[in-house]
Amino acid sequence: MSITTKDWTAQIDRMPGAASFRVYGSVEVSNSGITPKLVLSETQDKSFDLRLDLQLEQSDEVALQVITNKQVEYKVLGDSNVTGVSIFFNNQLVHHIDEVMITH
Repeated sequence: MSITTKDWTAQIDRMPGAASFRVYGSVEVSNSGITPKLVLSETQDKSFDLRLDLQLEQSDEVALQVITNKQVEYKVLGDSNVTGVSIFFNNQLVHHIDEVMITH
């Protein structure tokens, strides 16, 4: 199964009292009952490149069968030194972010 994604951004926020790291983007899903989710992958290397897994969760409720773009976000509080992010879906690389935005 292939998946379409776009508008990926990785951000380190170094504002005092609000230190965090987040990754966000848009995922195209086949119906409105599917919710995309980013989770930390069990497989990590020893670099500062972070690996995230994209998961799709299906709701049991009635949903419109229409292609929908949904926002997805991964966020952790605290200091971060991440230099890149690889996003995988079903063990296949979907997108790699090699420019991490840093805000002060």
